[in-house]
Amino acid sequence: MSTTTNDDAARAEAGETGSANRPVGLGPIGWLRWTWRTLTSMRTALILLFLLAVGAIPGSFLPQNVVSVDEVNAYFQEHPELAPWLDRFYLFDVFSSPWYAAIYLLLFVSLAGCVIPRAIAHARAVRARPVRTPRNLGRMPYTARFTTDAAPETVLEQARGILRGYRTERYGDSLSSETGYLREAGNVLFHLALLGLLLALAAGAFFGYRGNMLLVEEQGFANTLTSYDAFYPGHWTDTGDLEPFSLHLDDFEASFIEEGDLRGQAESYVADITYVRSPGSEEARHRLEVNHPLTVDGVQVYLLGHGYAPEFEVRNADGDVVFDQAVPFLHRETRTFTSDGVVKVPDTGGEALGFVGVFLPSATETEGGELVSDFPGARNPRVTLEGYQGDLGLVGPQSVYQLNTSGMDELGGSPVMEIGDTWELPDGAGSITFSGYSEYISLQANRDGARLPALTAASLAVLGLVITLFVRPRRVWVRAVPGEDGRTRVELAGLGKTEVAGNNAEFHELTKTLAERLRSGSDDGSPNPEGTSAGAETDTPTDPPESTTTRE
Repeated sequence: MSTTTNDDAARAEAGETGSANRPVGLGPIGWLRWTWRTLTSMRTALILLFLLAVGAIPGSFLPQNVVSVDEVNAYFQEHPELAPWLDRFYLFDVFSSPWYAAIYLLLFVSLAGCVIPRAIAHARAVRARPVRTPRNLGRMPYTARFTTDAAPETVLEQARGILRGYRTERYGDSLSSETGYLREAGNVLFHLALLGLLLALAAGAFFGYRGNMLLVEEQGFANTLTSYDAFYPGHWTDTGDLEPFSLHLDDFEASFIEEGDLRGQAESYVADITYVRSPGSEEARHRLEVNHPLTVDGVQVYLLGHGYAPEFEVRNADGDVVFDQAVPFLHRETRTFTSDGVVKVPDTGGEALGFVGVFLPSATETEGGELVSDFPGARNPRVTLEGYQGDLGLVGPQSVYQLNTSGMDELGGSPVMEIGDTWELPDGAGSITFSGYSEYISLQANRDGARLPALTAASLAVLGLVITLFVRPRRVWVRAVPGEDGRTRVELAGLGKTEVAGNNAEFHELTKTLAERLRSGSDDGSPNPEGTSAGAETDTPTDPPESTTTRE
């Protein structure tokens, strides 16, 4: 059996917390207050900021749909068992996932509830008078005492002069001075800027959009919703009112490292494009490179990657050309650019044709007789095909990179085809010719009107951090009282809020400066120090004190 003391009951009625920092005896309102205080604490904000950073890690090493749908599809092909599980947890759409949005929203609320009251409190503190002079200045980390013939009013007037830049208030026979308020202002600025950065990023997500498209050489693109391979609008984006620009890919050139451990890695991607801002406007040219986007009416067009588009000519059973174009193939890896793709020919005058192909830009045969690509550049392009005839299943939605063969009959596979080779299909179904290849680029169009506010907020955050690191808040007190011997007893104390104990050089310089000014204006030319510790007083005129008393 347990008992409850009167003190415990009183604490429960007052809504105090238990020994484990848990609320004791709180009602609904008390629980809400406790929850709000916990959410808006700095510790919670730091935890949420850490979770936001941890949550962004999968988005840095897993392909994201918002960046490249092609890479996500390639990941599904390479990891058919793992990829569906990752997709269930939105790991291919990290930054638009519900769990990431929840962390983001909680962090915003936590920062707002923590920073705004803190900013208001700091504004009040800036307008408030300096604290009153402590009764016992000897308890301060720095204390110095001396006597002088100058009157107390003269001492305080001289002290006010050397404390220029401090905010000073007089309390009776003493001065209380403070400086370094910019340190806390920098701290508040940093957190307010962080809050502004979150707002700017959210505004960009609500009002902007991102779209991915694939563009083959000598083809064009118009900024319309149907022209995108994947489009991600903000919640308040009007998709019917996109910027009316268009562009044309004139030429593309990729270079790769040919020697060393990095052989096969991309060295540079360069695309020459022609664009117009609106129908009827003058054409302009732009050299598109990685990290050098094209900016048109607030939309940035980025070059993400490239690949190969083999060109095929298909004839039907009567010998008529029913298909003649380049077909983009998706590469499996960036070191060899072995690429997979499909060719769909629905209009043959008879049964539709479909082909599943593998493109090898630099084909070579291994010791085991396997044909592979050993370099991403197109040094020895080859292609292999598997043919099918029947119903392509185009009634419902279907990926252009996949072939539904459930309603089709297999025609067999082709030999390895070089440029110019023709495969005569069995049973007189027609023929397919590998006529060449083009290169394509993958692009992303991004409209984010909050980029400038986000940059401003980030710059202010850095400025606030610099102020916090380099500004030192300090307090100085000077007391001057008449002594029994007719001389004025002067006591100066200093408190550096961020100083290491014993680092009181600035306060000592203030003491020396005050003593020298009083000495130069006194009759006998010298103040009389008492020393800087609780020792016996001395009446012998000497120089100003050169040591300090430090108490932790």
